[in-house]
Amino acid sequence: MRVECAPAARVTLRLRGSSHRGRADRAFSAWLGEVAVQAGRTTGTGAGMPSLRRWAVWISVALVAVLLAATAAVLLAIDDLSQARSQLLDEVGPAVVSAQQLGAALIDQENGVRGYVLSGSADFLEPYNNGRDRQAAARASVAALDTPTIAKGVAALDEALSAWRSQYADPAIAAVRTGTPVPDDAIGKQRFDAVRAALSALQDELALQRTAGRTALNDSATRMALTCIVALAVLMIAVLGCVAAVRRFVVSPLTRLRHNVGQVAGGDFAHTITATGPAELRDLGRDVDTMRTRIVSELGQAREHSAAMAVATEDLRRSNSELEQFAYVASHDLQEPLRKIASFCQLLQRRYGGQLDERADQYIEFAVDGAKRMQQLINDLLAFSRVGRHRDKQVTIPADDLVNQAQRDLAETLENTGAQVEVGPLPEVRGEARLLTAVFQNLIGNAVKFRTEQTPHVRIDAEAGEDDMWVFSVRDNGIGIEPQYAEQIFIIFKRLHGKDQYTGTGIGLAMCRKIVEYHGGRIWLDTNTTSGTSIRFTLPQAHAAAAALSE
Repeated sequence: MRVECAPAARVTLRLRGSSHRGRADRAFSAWLGEVAVQAGRTTGTGAGMPSLRRWAVWISVALVAVLLAATAAVLLAIDDLSQARSQLLDEVGPAVVSAQQLGAALIDQENGVRGYVLSGSADFLEPYNNGRDRQAAARASVAALDTPTIAKGVAALDEALSAWRSQYADPAIAAVRTGTPVPDDAIGKQRFDAVRAALSALQDELALQRTAGRTALNDSATRMALTCIVALAVLMIAVLGCVAAVRRFVVSPLTRLRHNVGQVAGGDFAHTITATGPAELRDLGRDVDTMRTRIVSELGQAREHSAAMAVATEDLRRSNSELEQFAYVASHDLQEPLRKIASFCQLLQRRYGGQLDERADQYIEFAVDGAKRMQQLINDLLAFSRVGRHRDKQVTIPADDLVNQAQRDLAETLENTGAQVEVGPLPEVRGEARLLTAVFQNLIGNAVKFRTEQTPHVRIDAEAGEDDMWVFSVRDNGIGIEPQYAEQIFIIFKRLHGKDQYTGTGIGLAMCRKIVEYHGGRIWLDTNTTSGTSIRFTLPQAHAAAAALSE
């Protein structure tokens, strides 16, 4: 009765598995219901609503639990289907085929014995012997099914076959070999009919087993399809529920907050920002409203500052206008008396030179020199103030052209001192050619002015630097500058030597700094130079300067 009991046991196992899954689904549904109730309790006004992190944990746990339950149900259904398929294809199917092979082997044995009895030829025993060998293999395959009915049928077949073989087949073969009388053929036919009946009963039972296996396989396939559909539906419901929860408790409050913030951004600074929903959104709403309050306060202060700035701008405009008037006066009205003073002092020096005493001649010389120096200071100061105020067109020009123009302007000084100017490969730069030429002219002029007993030698180089800049260097073999004066030398009218040692007003390097910074670069003293002086400065590369100008 094992054939009847085993399927029942499997059905019972599946029912138990289904009941376990049913209890698990009910427990999970109850847990989800409790979560929904708790969420509903905490979402009346938004106060006390769980945080986004807790919402994320709850949604993740819910989705994972549903997914695990669905996966477990589908795996159980797949396992059930696999067992049914294995039962049919790996056990029942081969047993049915072996039963057919067993029947063929028994027929061969019966035919071999009958032919041997009729002919007495030993050749007819070959089918009999082969049939016995094939019978053993086929019987073992059928017996491997190992169910009560199959075992009973195999035992009945073995008993009938043993009776046929012992009561007819073996005595008949022995009688033919010894020439004695052969047993009655009716006995053999009767015993082999019993074998056929036992085989037919066994095959019928195997057919029933195959039919039951097919039915079980179809049922398992149906259950698996239903399980997959139910699992997918539950999973989709869970996902839609999570999406709805996120939309209601997260997206909607966030949308309302965005609407409130949008009103403030549109200019309604008096609109109070309130937020509901998770704790993070409520905190964000409070922070944004605090920021709105601060902006409103600072906006009032900014308007006051703007009014003050407008007054200061007007004062600055008036001051610039007055400075321009002063520059005009300095360049015209002040220089006219200075020219007269200088001219008349020079007339006194030429006409009465030698007629007065030595001290009077010295006084006149001091007056002439002071007037000339005063004119030079005024001219230099005016040139310094004009940098950046009266703008010329910026052009892209090779730095070699700037250096060559500076040398032409200093041609007399260079020729008188025998100075040598060595120029390395220089790039193109963009700027006001007149001002950039003044930079090289001042640096070369200083190199020649502050020379030693050696013949002045000036070396000008350039190399690519950082941030799209060219780094220029002007080195000489002059008296050098101590590192502690690296910053002082760029202060207007700052001199490190007396006017009796070196001429000039002390405005050259200050003018260079203003021009270089006006073009977006910087200038400094290279304190690593051990002999002579090395001044380095940067200028933007031509394409970078053009881009900055276009912006």
